[in-house]
Amino acid sequence: MILNSHKKKMITPIIVTLIMILYYILYFVFLLYLLEGVWKYALGIIPICFTGIMICVCIQRINEIKKGEEDDISKY
Repeated sequence: MILNSHKKKMITPIIVTLIMILYYILYFVFLLYLLEGVWKYALGIIPICFTGIMICVCIQRINEIKKGEEDDISKY
């Protein structure tokens, strides 16, 4: 199966996003076991927010790739 150029370029951002989300989930689970009371939930908001941000950035990057802006850093 041969993937077209755009699909090949979408694989890396998706893999990086999945790795970072897994890291944030493991961090949150670690906090649940390590801390007690309100702190574990207060500090757990941070990895949950980072997960949402990573998903948004991944979606934006995929949209850029679909539009043909694979090398958008060269514009600056």
